[in-house]
Amino acid sequence: MHIKKLAAISTALMIVFMTGPIGYMYIERWSLLDALYMTVITIASVGFMEVHPLSPGGRIFTMFLILGGTGILVYGVSTLIAYIVEGELSDALRRRKMQKKIDAMRGHFIICGAGQTAQYIIEELTKTGRDFVVIEKDTEKKKLYENSHFPIIVGDATHNSMLKAAGIGNASGLVSALSSDAENLLVVFTAKRLNSSIRVISKAVEEESEQKLRMAGADSVVMPNFIGGLRMASELIRPSVVNFLDVMLRSRDRTIRVEEMEISGGSGFCEKTLQETGIPEMRSLTVVAIKRPATDGYEFNPPADTVLAAGDILILIGETSEINRLKRPADALQ
Repeated sequence: MHIKKLAAISTALMIVFMTGPIGYMYIERWSLLDALYMTVITIASVGFMEVHPLSPGGRIFTMFLILGGTGILVYGVSTLIAYIVEGELSDALRRRKMQKKIDAMRGHFIICGAGQTAQYIIEELTKTGRDFVVIEKDTEKKKLYENSHFPIIVGDATHNSMLKAAGIGNASGLVSALSSDAENLLVVFTAKRLNSSIRVISKAVEEESEQKLRMAGADSVVMPNFIGGLRMASELIRPSVVNFLDVMLRSRDRTIRVEEMEISGGSGFCEKTLQETGIPEMRSLTVVAIKRPATDGYEFNPPADTVLAAGDILILIGETSEINRLKRPADALQ
């Protein structure tokens, strides 16, 4: 609101500083410098002498200039002070800095919503060192992340402008974790229209919403109730496996995850065996499976003499830092 006021006041002051010199030049036949000088000292109320004696018409014009120009100037200064005192100036500068950071991102993720579901997504992306942007319209939820280092935009994620501000054109993935299926449906539809290649994951509350979300463009749909039910069943029949996964996901000392790494055509691992890459010898990493581009299946526990080709996706389990370090040399020759 203050920004609009400041813009209007600035425009009004420009009009005054244009009208004043023009009026003195027309009424008194003064030079531009004299007319401008008289305008400034009149509006500023510094009490200097008149540049030249004023005619009756010039005095009337000066009275209107004092009333109009001085009033606008005082109002503008008070608004600027309020703008600074209320912290809106620092907020504007912070938002500008944040937007520059977002504009520089490439291949990042966008999280729509900062509710309970999104909290776990944010935590996981932070632990694994991913770049991401959060969009949340509730200012109270935003306050929970004020001390965080990731960008968070206050706004409605269903609007094109918010997704564009989050850098959707350069993003590689988006998660819509809003409270209603209708909102998630609109986010999915909008996101795919703005970036057809982005991978979109959506939350679904109702089972019947899954098909609609996929038709709108969602690459994957997750239903928390369904996942929760499977988890409870697993606790009953395979507690040791569940305990292992909990230890892996919740460990504070080490961040161990199941990750994927695609072998590109220019990668240093392309056309080499697993043994030649040195991965089997790394104690903190294990190759669980390989997904070939020509099939939808997986080759589990591949032998060391397996030759890697462009497009292969390695499914790895190990420390995130080690996997990220492995990805860098793998992509270095692209």
